[in-house]
Amino acid sequence: MIERFKDWVGGWWPSLRLRTILFAVLLFAAAMPAVGTISLRVYENTLVRQTEAELVAQGAALAAVASVDWPGAPPPRARPAKPPEGYYRPEFTTIDLTLDDVLPERPPPRRARQPMDPAAAVVARSLTAVIDRTVRTTLASVIVLDRHGVGAAGDYSRLPEVRWALAGQPHTVLRVNGDYNPTYRFEWLSRASGLRLHHARPIVVAGKVQGVLLLSRSPRALFRGIYEDRGKLAIGLGVIVTVLIVLSGLIARGVTLPIETLSAASREVAAGSGEIPRTPRTAAKEIRDLYEDFRAMAERIERRSGYLRDFAAAVSHEFKTPLAGIGGAVELLQDHFETMSAEERRRFLDNIAADGERLSQLVTRLLDLARADMASPEAGAATDLDEPVRRSVDASGLAVEVQVPRTLPPVAVPATTIESVLTILLQNSRQAGARTARVVGALEGEAVVLSVTDDGPGVPAADRDRLFEPFFTSRRAEGGTGLGLPIARSLLAASHARIELADAGAGAAFRVILPRVD
Repeated sequence: MIERFKDWVGGWWPSLRLRTILFAVLLFAAAMPAVGTISLRVYENTLVRQTEAELVAQGAALAAVASVDWPGAPPPRARPAKPPEGYYRPEFTTIDLTLDDVLPERPPPRRARQPMDPAAAVVARSLTAVIDRTVRTTLASVIVLDRHGVGAAGDYSRLPEVRWALAGQPHTVLRVNGDYNPTYRFEWLSRASGLRLHHARPIVVAGKVQGVLLLSRSPRALFRGIYEDRGKLAIGLGVIVTVLIVLSGLIARGVTLPIETLSAASREVAAGSGEIPRTPRTAAKEIRDLYEDFRAMAERIERRSGYLRDFAAAVSHEFKTPLAGIGGAVELLQDHFETMSAEERRRFLDNIAADGERLSQLVTRLLDLARADMASPEAGAATDLDEPVRRSVDASGLAVEVQVPRTLPPVAVPATTIESVLTILLQNSRQAGARTARVVGALEGEAVVLSVTDDGPGVPAADRDRLFEPFFTSRRAEGGTGLGLPIARSLLAASHARIELADAGAGAAFRVILPRVD
């Protein structure tokens, strides 16, 4: 069940690069302090705006009561059954801790040049009980002013918030709270702790501003707000922890676990057991490429190991025959040298020399094959075919017809490689009994192809699949080692070229495909 779920998730998993995963983790880690600070400031600003909203609501209610009780005010009209458009006028908060200026502490009122308006004084006395009961809950300070900004304690008309209210616009400002004394150790983190909101609201009677309500209150403390909203903050903390778990899982699934699995698999493969695990879909792209490269390397090593086992067995077999002949001839000579005739001794010595020559030829060919297998591409190779083709034809001992146009482009293969390959093919033709051969060059797409054909007996159908195997030869009696074609194939492979057996009506036919110079 779990594996099916993993496979289903893997099908939808995006192909991420390792640097993308690391960048996401580091970006999240780097952003956490900024996110926390911004979240704290936003939360504190929300608390301040909530306090402002409460002051606006309290001021609107008290101003409505004052306008109704104002001496000489017309009787209030009943709310229409269908209020006209614009009847409802909600007020939105305007204070922003990051944008608004903080004014100094509210100065004491000046001495008024004239007493408070009698009507405003009557309303202030009538609202005293209401304000007192309201303040018990809201903890807000409320002062009633007349239309000149004068209250019972003095003149407040110079305050900017009062001037806005006398102009008919409610206004809120931030001021320093002179009575603030820090209570908690970390209250310095809160910008709003030492502030106080001041809200001035006009009292409108018959369309005219007759007075002002001046309200003030300290905002809700940040740490108290955190305590009261601890449930919401716990949810936010849970979201952060969840994101961290997801990122940890992303690193584990994308980097850590695949590397650990591959490391364990490499140890098992090195010990000769175990298999390469499948490439995890949830791993980072570089890790998935590493899996594919490791799998390709393991398969190549396995093929090379098999090749070396077969090659060692073939070498052992090829060396065993002449060594056995040499050993047998030496033993016979040691045991019967005195009784042998000169002709018999000469025959055994000739056999020893022939087997020694074959061993020398095998060693030379093996060295050639080793050099061919270890050959590397020659940088900047650009070879015209005329010279290597001519030299190989001259040394072949056959009547060779050459049809290689001079217009063919240069090939990215060293001249020595081309000459060696053509020499091997023409020597094989001569040893097979061919009398004539033909070398034809042509351009096929992005490659130059040399076709080598002869009039010999050709390659039997049963030998075609094994023709390029080391030590496979049908002319062992004539001195063939079976290493010529493998050497030619290895030499060409080093330059990204190849050789293949072609179909021919009579005789043997090979195609040498050479990459042209870009």
